[in-house]
Amino acid sequence: MSHKTDIQIAREANKKPIQEIGAKLGIGSEHLLPYGHDKAKVAQDFITSLSDRPDGKLILVTAINPTPAGEGKTTTTVGLGDGLNAIGKKAAIAIREASLGPNFGMKGGAAGGGYAQVVPMEDMNLHFTGDFHAITAAHNLLAAMIDNHIYWGNELGIDERRVVWRRVLDMNDRALRDVVTSLGGVSNGFPRQTGFDITVASEVMAILCLADDLDDLQSKLGDIIVAYTRDRAPITCRQIGADGAMTVLLKDAMQPNLVQTLENNPAFVHGGPFANIAHGCNSLIATRTALKLADYVVTEAGFGADLGAEKFMNIKCRKGGIAPSVVVIVATVRAMKMNGGVAKADLGAENVAAVKAGCPNLGRHIENVKSFGVPVVVAINHFVSDTEAEIQAVKDYVEGHGSEAIVARHWADGSAGIIELATRVAEIADKDSAHFAPLYPDEMGLFQKIETIAKRIYRADEVLADKKIRDQLKAWEEAGYGDLPVCMAKTQYSFSTDPNLRGAPTGHSVPVREVRLSAGAGFIVVICGEIMTMPGLPSKPAAMSIRISDDGEIEGLF
Repeated sequence: MSHKTDIQIAREANKKPIQEIGAKLGIGSEHLLPYGHDKAKVAQDFITSLSDRPDGKLILVTAINPTPAGEGKTTTTVGLGDGLNAIGKKAAIAIREASLGPNFGMKGGAAGGGYAQVVPMEDMNLHFTGDFHAITAAHNLLAAMIDNHIYWGNELGIDERRVVWRRVLDMNDRALRDVVTSLGGVSNGFPRQTGFDITVASEVMAILCLADDLDDLQSKLGDIIVAYTRDRAPITCRQIGADGAMTVLLKDAMQPNLVQTLENNPAFVHGGPFANIAHGCNSLIATRTALKLADYVVTEAGFGADLGAEKFMNIKCRKGGIAPSVVVIVATVRAMKMNGGVAKADLGAENVAAVKAGCPNLGRHIENVKSFGVPVVVAINHFVSDTEAEIQAVKDYVEGHGSEAIVARHWADGSAGIIELATRVAEIADKDSAHFAPLYPDEMGLFQKIETIAKRIYRADEVLADKKIRDQLKAWEEAGYGDLPVCMAKTQYSFSTDPNLRGAPTGHSVPVREVRLSAGAGFIVVICGEIMTMPGLPSKPAAMSIRISDDGEIEGLF
């Protein structure tokens, strides 16, 4: 059993030139824009030329609610892609890019782990191809142009108290959550209160991940509502005149990135909205491109199925006209034990009773995902400490929920450890037994959409929202935004809005603190409980142990 770190394994990878990876999918090297030897963007005109091709099968990987024990969702996504290729299928994976904030904070990187990783690991977790920098720049250009418009006479009559466009930074920085700008006198403009969100929560990120092409991107950017006048009329990015320049900044960022797994299989890594505060899926353009080029595409949605899968189905599939053929829910014996009340320090000891006590969390995710009309398989991501009895307890439980659980050992063994799961997933996908439908219709009222998710997915008794919030939702309906889906911002650690409530809680309420209209991205963000759109760093951030070694290698990324 290897005890190498993820970064050591990644560094020893036998990478192939990116042109060879492109060739596996039939992308000629003239359609690849290389960033070094092991990364490339796929050209927009090539993507456009694929439009009349049939789509492959889409496989969604999601998970139970995350625990400190770790679930390994990306690792399973990567392993499953390798496994499908190993059994002779033409498969690609499509995942999100990593944000710098969590990399230097608590969560670490986002490229898989063990022997199921996407490489180059260091580049992917740092600046990669610069997409997030471009999004940050485009977002903040708009912010600068709004304040500049007000400074030069405010022709549009913006109410300075009602500027809703905040600034962004791809870093966890709690000091910037609430700031006052334009201090220092007349030449610096009019002081006002604003704040920063993390780049991955930016509406520009959501738009990039939902746009069809550059024209659609510019049109959606133009629709962003940035402020209101004194009589509450909305002011858009288009009226400020920033949509063209923002599109120019995003021109390259809009093209999907192609990299490879440790086993030299193609991986699209593009876009990365946070899943607890944004919609949590990689870009539609990357997923669609992969579907045109491969027979099977394995993609993932952020955090547990209550957030990631729900948004994947209700937002991404709805807007993109795509649907999963099968959904894989990742669970671990360790996480079941934590949901069953075992402390992290005691996870090594066999405890079948705790596994059984924690299984209802998994059971609820299975029921929820099935309610979208799609077949479900559970992947038990294997850890060395798992015992046969514990694994059997999970298998029996899942069988009782009319699904099946298959042990996957990809972390330790690469594709060889996930053959059984890959074979079964391909069989189910080929059966075409899915009858996918989103949870609610477009025409349902906005508050009813929030209630539908709260009651059917979170199993809450009620949604708590004061009159101001309900009136705001009604006003948006009257303004023509009633058919938009809702994007729930809440803790990823629980079905409820209380991060400490593990398992499968019932009898709880969902308090709605704020609602934000993302008119460009085309959804309403519903902020529940104590969720932050700008995270902070932990007391000992990962950044403290990241450095360059004497041989010039990066250390401490994980």
